[in-house]
Amino acid sequence: MLKLEKRPAPSVLMSWLSPLLAVLLTALCGAILFVSLGKDPAQGLSVFFLDPLADLQGWAEVGVKVAPLLLISVGLAICFRANVFNIGAEGQLVLGAIAGGAVALYFDQGEGGGALMITLVLLAGAAGGMAWAAITAFLRDRCNANEILVSLMLVYVAQLLLSLLVHGVLRDPEGFNFPQSRMLSDGFLLPMIVEGTRLHLGLPLALGAALLAWIYLSRSFAGYRLQVGGMAPAAARYAGFSSRRALWASMLVCGALAGIAGTVEVIGPIGQLTPSVSPGYGFAAIIVAYVGRLHPVGVVFSSFVMALFYIGGELSQSRLGMPSAITGVFQGILLFALLACDVLIHYKPSWRK
Repeated sequence: MLKLEKRPAPSVLMSWLSPLLAVLLTALCGAILFVSLGKDPAQGLSVFFLDPLADLQGWAEVGVKVAPLLLISVGLAICFRANVFNIGAEGQLVLGAIAGGAVALYFDQGEGGGALMITLVLLAGAAGGMAWAAITAFLRDRCNANEILVSLMLVYVAQLLLSLLVHGVLRDPEGFNFPQSRMLSDGFLLPMIVEGTRLHLGLPLALGAALLAWIYLSRSFAGYRLQVGGMAPAAARYAGFSSRRALWASMLVCGALAGIAGTVEVIGPIGQLTPSVSPGYGFAAIIVAYVGRLHPVGVVFSSFVMALFYIGGELSQSRLGMPSAITGVFQGILLFALLACDVLIHYKPSWRK
């Protein structure tokens, strides 16, 4: 009989192998899903994992999806390491999109723009995300409110606020009454880094954020203080570290990165404000952060996998006639597969007669 025995100490090897096993298990479950729907499993998996990488255009589209996922998951990794469970990055993304988009629309008079103005727009997006995250931090700090519930409920407030604005003051007066802003001029859009594709400057920006987060968490005293303040408040107080500082720092950094991610979408592939600027990047990034083991470098690879799910889901709809929910199904399978594989970190399988 196969049984699980508790390990004397958690396995470091399995902690890093678990995400890989989870991806493989997700692919296996995906193949079973395709068979149950009467589809060729080999073709289905190829559409998800291979076809998006068949040419330069496919790689570029994956990179477009990686940019917001990586920005948000880096911020969430910092939050979760500080023991602050920010589940509302989607709302912070939306507020960043609103703030950055509004600033871009205000200054865009059909000409101008450039690097300085794009920087200003990105800073406005970061400020919007930080302001929305600060609401959760304040209520947790002063009222001891649960940050999971508060941040999650604020997502829906942010989405309704965006809908109100694009139906109202930010709606394009020449847009035939559609709920969207006018298109931004080229000078206010992120430059493309690969000619003939949609791959924009947001990807290098996200990679730079991951590098800075790695330096901050593993090579700075401030990062060490943040992690101790979150994970061991009693030890932090004894050492003179502030758990409140860990809360505020992690929430504001995460909010800023999520806000930049929302702005990147508005001044990147979308080019305007619409009622939905995100297909759920803020929630998907939670899975990305844990698959990447809350490590700023690990989330680079996990965001790539999640981006494949998004592109593969779109291709499976057009080529295989799959429903639009297929992307969410694969994301859910990956999450549960990771939870199952993480059991092997603390337990090892053994055969007993």
